[in-house]
This record gives sequence, structure tokens and C-alpha cells, in this order.
Amino acid sequence: MLPANSSFVVRRASTSADLSAAQRLRYAVFVDELGGDGRDVNHETKQECDAFDAHATHLLLEDTARPADDRVVGVYRLMTADQAQAAGGFYCATEFDLSALIGSGRRLLELGRSCLHPDYRGGTAMLHLWAGLADFASDLDTEILFGVASFHGTDLTELAEPLSNLADKHLAEGAMTATAKAPHAVPMTIIPVDQINRKAAMRATPALIKAYLRLGGVVGQGAYVDHAFNTTDICLILDTVKMNARAAALYGAGDRI
Repeated sequence: MLPANSSFVVRRASTSADLSAAQRLRYAVFVDELGGDGRDVNHETKQECDAFDAHATHLLLEDTARPADDRVVGVYRLMTADQAQAAGGFYCATEFDLSALIGSGRRLLELGRSCLHPDYRGGTAMLHLWAGLADFASDLDTEILFGVASFHGTDLTELAEPLSNLADKHLAEGAMTATAKAPHAVPMTIIPVDQINRKAAMRATPALIKAYLRLGGVVGQGAYVDHAFNTTDICLILDTVKMNARAAALYGAGDRI
């Protein structure tokens, strides 16, 4: 249950300064902390950005107890089907074949570029950001949330257990799936099922991915090795009906920002 007296505020970016603040936080996390890079990353201004930013909605988590010019401590980049059409496609489609999801006819919302300032990890900050996300998704009558989620690094021997565990326990079924694209696609089942150390596999799974799984998330077929960003990516898919029921049980029903 979220504390009522929190200094956190969740809102949508509305100015170029808001977007720049989001991109600077992304740079601090994805580039400085995790060693990522990309064609559109601006190292001079320390902004992690790409061509999709101009078409997306950027959800900001601010800590109002911080100085006015340094309040953004969490971000999400959100993209509807209409926004994706204007952008030339979903970001996720650069790595995964989304034909099944798009062809399902269900209302989609892509989640991307999610990160928190390191000082705010492990507390209630992510819950506040998710509450804002839930409100946004509800306003749009979203049915399916999906997006790229990442493991740090590209050494598949180090990621063999968590990837194999995801493929065995959390694979999407039926048409609601996505498939990693060649030439950077790799199988997620790397070691035999009976050789997976489940506890070790979950310890090696990033906290954000585990949180999505607790909310009923499933993963698409295959992983995508992104050498430029120094990550190994999976496609996570959440049905909002399942997510809302589990979120209510986990975090308390009726809490709003």
C-alpha cells in the first residue's frame, strides 16, 4: 500500500525540459552505470535518446523534496499504437517480431526505457511509478502491456540459468507472443530443464523482470543480444486483467497517486 504522505509525484512530461530531464536520467543509468551506447546517444549533453522519443509519452516520477532542477528520479517511455504508427513502428519491433500481438486486435501499450535513480531502488518509488502507469493504461482501456526488458551484459554463459528458467516457467502461450529477430536472436533454453538451479536463476534475474513476473507477465520466444546497448533483451507481455488482479493482491486495491 502506497504511503499517503509521500513526496513522490507522477506526471507526464509536457515540455522539452521535462524530456531532457528524462533523457539525462536514462543516460546516467543506461550509459554511465551500465555501459550502454547507441547511434543517437548524446554524450556531450549526457542524454540517452533516440528517434522514438519525439512520438512517445514520457511518464516522470519526481521527488518534490529534491531541488527543482533535479527532481526526476524515475521514468517510463510509453507508446500507443497510434504513436507507434507515427514513429514508423514500436521500438520493440526493432528487436522482436510483433505480428501476433499487433494482429490480435487488442489495445496495446508499449513500455520502454524504464529506470530509477540508484538512490530510489528497493523502496516504494517503483510502486508509485507503476501506480501512475496503471492510471495511464486504464485511461486508454489498454488490454496488453509489452516491452523490452533487459539483462545486463551479452555473455550467454552467465545468463544461461535465468534465461532457461524464463523459457521453462514463464513462456507466453498461443498467439499472444513475440519472437526475437535474426541475426541477433538466440534461444532462451540454453541448459536442460533438469539442470536449472531455480534459486540461482531467480537471483540472477533483474528485479524489474521479477516484478513483472509477479504481476503475471510472460516472455516471448527467444532473446535478442544488443551489443551496442550491452544487454540481452527479452520481450515481456502482460495482460492487464491478470496484472490488475495480482497488483491489487500484492499492493492493496484502490491506491492512487
